[in-house]
Amino acid sequence: MKMNTWTTFWNSKSSFDCANKVITEKVHGVQNTVKWVDSCKDCLENGTKPCKCIDSNHGNNEVQFEIKNDINDREAHSTNANSSFLQSSVNMIGMLIGLGQLSTSYALENGGWISSFLLITLGIACTYTSHLLGKCLENNRKSRNYTDIGHHAFGSRGRAIAATFIYLEIFMALISYTISLHDNLKMVFLGTNVHFSWAHHLSTSQVLTVFAVLVALPSLWLRDLASISFLSTSGIIMSLMIFVTVVCTAVFGGITANHTIPPLRIRNIPQISGLYVFSYGGHIVFPDIHRAMKDPSKFTKVSIVSFTFVTSLYASLAFMGAKLFGPEVNPQITLSMPRGLVFTKIALWATVLTPMTKYALEFAPIAMELEHRFLYLMKSQTKMIIRGTVGSILLLLILVLALSVPYFQYVLGLTGSLVSVAIVLILPSVFYIKIFWDKISKPVLALNLLLIAVGSLLAISGTISSMKLLVEKFESIHGR
Repeated sequence: MKMNTWTTFWNSKSSFDCANKVITEKVHGVQNTVKWVDSCKDCLENGTKPCKCIDSNHGNNEVQFEIKNDINDREAHSTNANSSFLQSSVNMIGMLIGLGQLSTSYALENGGWISSFLLITLGIACTYTSHLLGKCLENNRKSRNYTDIGHHAFGSRGRAIAATFIYLEIFMALISYTISLHDNLKMVFLGTNVHFSWAHHLSTSQVLTVFAVLVALPSLWLRDLASISFLSTSGIIMSLMIFVTVVCTAVFGGITANHTIPPLRIRNIPQISGLYVFSYGGHIVFPDIHRAMKDPSKFTKVSIVSFTFVTSLYASLAFMGAKLFGPEVNPQITLSMPRGLVFTKIALWATVLTPMTKYALEFAPIAMELEHRFLYLMKSQTKMIIRGTVGSILLLLILVLALSVPYFQYVLGLTGSLVSVAIVLILPSVFYIKIFWDKISKPVLALNLLLIAVGSLLAISGTISSMKLLVEKFESIHGR
């Protein structure tokens, strides 16, 4: 949001102390109450009330005159934020629907149909924490993203903690995307043999995955978000296409949905909780959606509509896949679909293309932070070279890890338990309590403390369970 600011300088012949003086004057016909403060920093940090401040860089003989008017703030916001309620809802739904939908059927089958209440409860809890993020943004108009909220709550330490979890989630999520790319390419080109002398130790699916990642690599050199915005739209279309093809398989695929879903498998709850949590991971971009809205006061309603839609989609897809494929359901539902069906081919290709649309978008926050922190004094061409090189190295590292640990459900569950639960449940509640400590009621405080406790429990139990299963699987394969 840009604020209208008029600044004029003039020399005064006499020195004077103007701290804490309040005057009224007219500017462009608008009457404004203006408060003199000791420093421009105080003026900027104390909200949107019009103020005057002494410019410490020029001494008492030069005065910087700033007027910040609430009306002009709203006008500027209306000019720069043009997303309607419907557009904001579509954007939020698009951010939520993704890789997580592939694993909901597997999670439900392994957790039992009662675990669907955990899925729904997490959807409600994440709706509430997105509301908390909106409140934190409204409390401080200078906060523009998730890390800014952390800084507002705990200073530089809060920013560092938020950034660490965000970048860790991006890194681990991209490993999961690459594993999914490999697994689905294997099915798409089933029976195809590709061998190269330089890659004699790689399987055909691994070679194809390397080529697919290399095809997507140039997109990391694009810095302008407008240049890669079409990738976001493509990713949303692919995700919705996967859901539609599963529905079409259930209706027209000739499969009888007669499998019985077990009531509850309590021992598997820690493992599948990470899969459920990961499905709701989108909070790191919610501040951008909030900032782009014409009417940010409707952000909570947007969250309710979006999470209701996504939770309904996840639950229906989970039951559909579990009933169709039963105990044989794959951690990625597309790999359970009958071979030979046109719906299966569409679903597999959609799942292959989805990761390739995600790389540049997921790396964008890292690229912007890199420029902001270290490259701001460099020429644009030098920035592009360094940014593209760093992104390429990270993506190749992700490729190596994905091919070395190709266990989709365990990596995805670990990502959800280790980092996603902190981003979607724990940190929003912690930040909200700290920022609104003087205003928060006891029931609301108790609710947020409960979310922190439950989130911590899911994080610890899920991380231990996923790590244990990942190690056991790795040892069983490579220990032969």
